Amino acid sequence: MAGPVKTEAVVLRSMRYGEADRILHVYTPHRGRMSAIAKGVRRTRSRFGGRLEPFFRLRMDLHEGRGELLTVTGAQTVDAYPRLRGNARALDGAARACDAVGRLFETSEPHPGVFNLLCRHLALLDEQASGVNTGRSPISARASALAFRLKLLLAAGLAPQLGACACCGEREHLVGFSGSAGGVVCGACEAASFPLGEAAYGFMTEALARSLTEAPDAPDPALGQVERAISETLEHHAHLRLMGATARAS
Repeated sequence: MAGPVKTEAVVLRSMRYGEADRILHVYTPHRGRMSAIAKGVRRTRSRFGGRLEPFFRLRMDLHEGRGELLTVTGAQTVDAYPRLRGNARALDGAARACDAVGRLFETSEPHPGVFNLLCRHLALLDEQASGVNTGRSPISARASALAFRLKLLLAAGLAPQLGACACCGEREHLVGFSGSAGGVVCGACEAASFPLGEAAYGFMTEALARSLTEAPDAPDPALGQVERAISETLEHHAHLRLMGATARAS
């Protein structure tokens, strides 16, 4: 319905448009992903300043007309996550997280839990970039990113079957993972699967059960298996291929 819209939002992406405008892709708690135009934002005296940049959490005032693009009429910063902007790894992690949310939840269907999950992940990246000792055991950037993606799968209804073989229901001798079957598989059903070790299995079950702040860690080979499991699940059941959870070391 046309008219004013007030909402919190995280800016997923910001693109130049015309001489002075920007097109924004934002994620909101009650209207899912939205696209809006911010007119004149690139002018020196723009009232928006720099707050319509990616990864800002905002309170936005928009006008909804007949077209697909809403128009930004006001924006106030809730959290700029300023420390992650000075850390290349945290900035890259924020970009990959926002890309995953924007592509996996690309419609206007409301997912307040996904919005809150994204905000929490950005806050953790900002916290980790600060280098301040929080009293929590530090985990690798890759483990944190994969825990976030597993929770996105859960929110999308794509969480892998981990309690029993996804093919036959066997609860013991779970030795592999099948993206097409949607979860772990036993020795009798392991055709077309790849090996899933105990460390990878433990990481997945704990990451889904715990909050992001209590995400587990695991050795890099196990995290590689987890990333493959997530990728194959998305490819088979959402026909989607995301960027890697983290940048590859050069």
